[in-house]
Amino acid sequence: MRTEKDARRMSHGATGAAIADSLRERILAGAYVPGERLRPDEIAEEHGASRLPVREALRTLEAEGLIDLVANTGAWISRITMAECEEMYQMRERLEPLLLRMNVPHITSALGDDLEALARSMEQSTDVERFLQLDRDFHLSSLKAIETPVLGPTVMNLWNRTQHYRRAATRLFYLEEDRSVHHDHHLIVNAIRNGDADEAEQVLARHIRRSRLELSRHPEVFG
Repeated sequence: MRTEKDARRMSHGATGAAIADSLRERILAGAYVPGERLRPDEIAEEHGASRLPVREALRTLEAEGLIDLVANTGAWISRITMAECEEMYQMRERLEPLLLRMNVPHITSALGDDLEALARSMEQSTDVERFLQLDRDFHLSSLKAIETPVLGPTVMNLWNRTQHYRRAATRLFYLEEDRSVHHDHHLIVNAIRNGDADEAEQVLARHIRRSRLELSRHPEVFG
């Protein structure tokens, strides 16, 4: 029989999850910068919640690597070093193409149409934030045709933890008018439409490697 205490715990858990979702969305959208402090009292007031679900939300985000909790100090948006980012991109370079390869046989023609539309929208976009969202939608949509309980969440975590630095690098790509990224997207779509998992895997690996090397040219984004 569910007790009143159990009901309160479930309520706190749901509220904590909702707060975590809200904060995660803001972090990934660039509303906070690495090293910025999060104030639990302000978060609780904004969400009309007690401090308990806020603490639960912060622990969730800490487990995801998005924030750092420091005892008796507070919560801070996580920073990563250039070396850590390099390692995460090397992991993506190997794991994400494998995940795409596993998905290719299961991607429907309708999803292929959606991916092509996203690729075209990115090519036409002149706004960095718009491009970032379209790019994220493109890649993550291509990786969700099947459920992978280990590989999928691992790749998502790598995307999220490097999001701030990816945003900074993308701004540089736009300044330099590097359009090779769009060519890669169309190659990936063509490979998916042709059911060519080998080609899709190889193009995506090169695509991620190019981003990694570009980031290595700009250590200032980690300052």
